[in-house]
Parts: sequence; structure tokens; C-alpha cells
Amino acid sequence: MALIGKIRNNSWLLIVMLGLGLGGFILMDMMSGQQSVFGGNQMVMGSVDGEKLDWNRFNRVEQLLYQGSATEVFSRRSALWNYFVEESLINQEASEIGLGVSKRELTDLQFGANPSPIIQQRFIDPNTGQLSREQLNFFKQQIDNKSLTGAQRSVWAHQEKEIIKTSLQRKLNALVSQSLYTPTWMAEMGNEDQNARVDFAYVMVPYSEVDNTEVTLEDKDFSDYIKENAARLKQEEETRKLAYVVFDVLPSAKDSASWRESIVKLIPEFETAENDSIFVQANYGSISANYFTKEEYSSIIADTLSTAPEGSVIGPFVSQGSASEGKIQSTQFGVQPVIDDFYSYKALKLIDRHLMSDSASTRHILLSASTPAQFSDASKRIDSLLNVLQTGGATFDSLAIKFSQDPGSSTNGGKYENITPNQFIPEFNEVLFVTGEIGKLYKIRSSFGYHLVEVLSRSSEKTERYKTAYLSQPIVPTDETVNSRFDEVNAFVGKNRSLDQLREAVTNNNKISIQSAPPVKANDFSLADLGTGQSSRDIIRWAFESDPGNVSPAVYSYQDQVNFYVNKYVVVGLESRTKPGLPSVEDLGEDVELEVTRKKKGESIAASITGKSMEEIAQEYDVDLDTLTGVTFNQPFIQNLGNEPKLVAEVGSLEVGTKSEPIIGNSGVFVVEVVNKPGAIGDPNIPQMRSQITEKSKVQVQTQLIQSLRKNAKIQDNRSRFY
Repeated sequence: MALIGKIRNNSWLLIVMLGLGLGGFILMDMMSGQQSVFGGNQMVMGSVDGEKLDWNRFNRVEQLLYQGSATEVFSRRSALWNYFVEESLINQEASEIGLGVSKRELTDLQFGANPSPIIQQRFIDPNTGQLSREQLNFFKQQIDNKSLTGAQRSVWAHQEKEIIKTSLQRKLNALVSQSLYTPTWMAEMGNEDQNARVDFAYVMVPYSEVDNTEVTLEDKDFSDYIKENAARLKQEEETRKLAYVVFDVLPSAKDSASWRESIVKLIPEFETAENDSIFVQANYGSISANYFTKEEYSSIIADTLSTAPEGSVIGPFVSQGSASEGKIQSTQFGVQPVIDDFYSYKALKLIDRHLMSDSASTRHILLSASTPAQFSDASKRIDSLLNVLQTGGATFDSLAIKFSQDPGSSTNGGKYENITPNQFIPEFNEVLFVTGEIGKLYKIRSSFGYHLVEVLSRSSEKTERYKTAYLSQPIVPTDETVNSRFDEVNAFVGKNRSLDQLREAVTNNNKISIQSAPPVKANDFSLADLGTGQSSRDIIRWAFESDPGNVSPAVYSYQDQVNFYVNKYVVVGLESRTKPGLPSVEDLGEDVELEVTRKKKGESIAASITGKSMEEIAQEYDVDLDTLTGVTFNQPFIQNLGNEPKLVAEVGSLEVGTKSEPIIGNSGVFVVEVVNKPGAIGDPNIPQMRSQITEKSKVQVQTQLIQSLRKNAKIQDNRSRFY
């Protein structure tokens, strides 16, 4: 009762506490979830001039378009992001000037006589390479009957947006292209640049005349270089620069012995297998569809193969490709012998040997097929043609010319002469060189369709060839070796938590080295020679969450893309970060050191030859004094000199008989003297030149317009928050 009395006397306090509690819940709700009253949106992955792109929508479209696709995930996400950005830019621009795509136009772009490039790319008949109206009409009927599945409707709806985007972009390009005009003065200048010729003498002192040890670089040299190249060096986005150490994961001698034993255990069953094809398929092997000469096999087994009985198994042996033995390597931290993971243990079974002609001549009729229905139809038609030939109703030549769908031989009566073994598909090769009799007709089914084949002749020169089956086991690290290597690298990271410590550890161990990667941006997914993939993406994300000088606590793994095992571990440190705008000397120094050194060498050489005659320069530096003729102003690449735009510009501005000051070029320092300057050759065709320049500009519109829209738009990119 006393408590109730206190509550009554202090009811205001209860109201305040309840209000604060409710306010807290409301505030928490406002600040969390997907929306915030302060304008934030946790699920917005970007915006284009204020138009937001929602992560949920992006994710749905990605799953819709790429479900089950083998396309590299980060590449496709980058392509999809660019699509959404361009779609937004184009829609906004088209809306402002009143461009659109009507419903009737959209229907025509999908099913009309001249469909959108999107439709033409996606509805191709594999046999003809042309638009498949049959496939397109099937989907039209499904749409008209409203019988598309939910997923199909979603895919088609997105495709319609792609078609609209492509159409609007084409219209915008056309508007800009048609507005281009080349004035007369520009056409006259273009004619002069293209047709005016100049002959000049020159002497070049290469940069190698000054040794690198003679050049002292200071911070001012780098800062001057940055200012002079500001337009090229200015960055729109922040970048990070990484250093990394790669630890290869190699199989041990124990791993090698284990994999060899796995092959040995299979050999008895391999020798007695009744169906070699099924056996090798079940044991990750392969069977040869063709016959090969002894020289085409590994030198390790070639001699044994020529004397082995049919059905016998040779091996196991170590092989790389066709003729390499295993090699011994050592780990970066020890001297334990291993066999490189490019190698495999193999066991080979001799299935058949045949003394085969070195060449043969044949003729055939091909009826193409790719679907079950087409194969059935082609089979019946081949039977009919065979019947016509056997009854004498027509000649082979005439039927081949009329019916064969092989463009390489149909006009020649189906004939191929002097064919060597394995030049044709296995089914054809088998009949032509092994099973077929000269003068007889054979019906063959292949991946291309049905063939009617006649063997015309075979050469008298013959070579023994072999048909074989393989069992193969790559010599790769076992899980035990992979895990042991990880523990080793993880311990290394634990001892080296800063970039300075990492560099010192590498200096003290000559079996490892540290590498620097080119600067990366926040949304990049490829890292130097490590390539693309989740690990590279994870490293870049870490780089943008860390500070320079740090070493990532995580050890990153990379997988062999053939045998799918961890083939390397990577330790990463952050070297530097560069803000948008002009980079500092500290950020850029090492990256441009070669160019700055070359510039200093050029200044040194130029100072030493100023005021000297060309003959004196040639004699002093033991270089040639040479002459070039017929050089034009729009020809930055000069024969024997390479790309030298500064040289061409200087020559174009000089009068006959005038000698230049030293020109610091790309390959050395030049001094030139104009010998002859006849001007443009022939009468100028200004209308033709105007048309030529205008058409060149129109071609550039297709790529430059969208780039210009992107450059002038306010694009916020938050992708790195999501992946």
C-alpha cells in the first residue's frame, strides 16, 4: 500500500519514465533497420544524381540473371553495377529532353522485322548463326497466352528494360552524332596535318649515355613531375597500395608416395577391365578417341609402348604434358624434397595398335543436326541418299553439291584429299583409316549430324599408331600438408604484425620475397598476379579498413583452378593510402621514379649539348647523324624512332634551315634541323576531309557520350559495404 501511495504521489515520474522507454524504442527503430529519419539507408548500395540503387533489387537481378552461371562473380557484379548506373543516367537524360520508347515500339524491338541487338544476341540458331525466329515466336506465344513461369516473367521484364536502355542510348547517340559539324578551318588543318610532308636531319643522344648512379633525385624533382603531369596523375577515387608475401603450398615426398600407391592399386583391375571407357571414367582417367604415333607420347614410355602387348598397362610414371619427368623442389622454409604440382602419376593401357596409312582421300555428305528431332530427320534423309546411290539414281558428286551442309567440301562434290590421321572427328577418322574399305559407303553419326562417307584411297606409306587409355593422379598436396603449411604461415604472421617487421623477416630469409601490388580502389576485385576471386576481394576490403603499416591478421588462401586445392597462402601488409586528387611525393615516388630519372637524364644531356652543332653532338656521343623524309604532323610514331610526339610537334613548327633546341623525347634527347618542307601534296579536298573528320567523331560518340554522362553525374558508390 505504501508503494502504491508513493507511485500516486510521483505519477509524473512514471509518465516520464514510460515516455523515455517508448522514445528509446522509437529512436532505436529509427536508427536501425533499413531506414533512418536522418537520411541514412543501410541497404542503399549507391545512387546516381540522387536516384538510389537498392541492394535487395541488385541482389535479386543478379540471382535472376546468373543463377547457376560459371561467370566469375565479381566480374558479373561489376558489369551489373555499370548497367544500373548507365540505365539511370540514360533514363534521366532521355526524360529531360522528352525521349522515350512506346509500348508499340518496344513490341517491335522484341518481335519485329529488325529486333533489338539484345534479342539478336540471345536468340541465335547455333546451326546458322542467325536469329532464330522459331525460339522468338515460342516466347511470344508464351507471353500472349500468359503461360510464362514466374522466373521467366522476371527475366523477360528485365530484358525489356535492357532493350529500352539500348534503344534510348542509340537515340541519344544519334542526336549527338547528327549535331556534329566540322568547320572549314578544321578541315583545312586536318588536310595540312595529314598531307603536309617535312624532311629533317636529326641526332639523338639516348638516355643510356647517362648512368643511373650519376642522377640524384630530390623531392622537388618528384613534385615538379607531379605538377607537370597533373591531368594524368589526378585520382578521382582513393587508392590503397599493398605489399604481400606468397607462400606456395607444394606436395611433400610423402604426398607423392601416397598418390603413386593409389595408382598402383588400380593397375590390376585396369588390366582386366572389360569396358575401358567406363573404368577410366569412374577413376578420373581418360581414353583416347584417336590413334597416335609413338613420337606423340611421352618419351618416358614411347619405347615400352612399341613392344607392349595389347591390353597391358604401363606405369605408374611421372609425366607433365607429353614428355616431362618429375622434378624436385624445396619449400621456402626447408629442404624437404617435393614434386611440383604441375606433374601427375599416370598409368597407360594399350587398347589397340594399327599400321595406319599416313594419308587418305575421301568424300562425304553432311546433314547437320543438333537436337534429337534433327538427328532423327537427318538419319532418315541419309538412308534415302544411300538408297539413291546404291540404286544408281544419282552420282555422289551431284548429291553432295545439292544436299551436303559442309561448306568446306559441298562445292567439290564432298571430296577431301590427302587427309592425315586425326584431322577429322574421331568417328570419321576411324572409318577413314581403320575400319572402312575403299569404295564402300558408310553412315556415321557425329556431334555435327549424320555423314555419308566413302573412302576413296589410302597412301602406301604407313606408320604404326596406338590407341590408349590413361589413369592419372595429379601430384598435389594432401590435406595434412595444406594444414601444416597454414600453421607455419599463421605462426609467421603472429611474429610479424607490422609492415616493417614483415620486411625485416623477408630480408632475413632468402627463400621468400615481398612484392608490391599496383594501387587498388575500394571496389576492385583483382590484385596483381594473384588475380581475381574472393581472397583478392577480401584483401582489398581489409586494406580500406586498416591503416598504413599494418599487416592483416588473416592468412589468405588461393586455390588451384584445375585440381581445386589450396596452392598458396598470402600474407598482406598495407603500404600506403592516397586520397582523391593529386598524389603526394610520398605516395607516388617509387611508381614514377623511372620517369623522373629519365627526365633528369634528359635535362642533363640537353644542358651538355646546348649550343653545339649536330655534327659535334654526333661525334661527342658516337651516335649517327641521320635524315628522315616525308614525315607528317599526325604521325607521332616515326619509323626507327618509335612514338615521339614532342619531336613531331617541334619539327612541324620549324622553318626550313632552322635548328631546334634540345628536345627531351621518349627514347632520348633530339636536336633536329628542317631540310625541306614542301607542304601538302595535291589539291585539298575540303568536303572529303570534313566528312572524314565528322565520321571519326561520330564513331567516338558511342563510347564518349556515356563516359561524359558518368563524369558529370554525382555517383555515390557503396558497393564495398556489401561485398
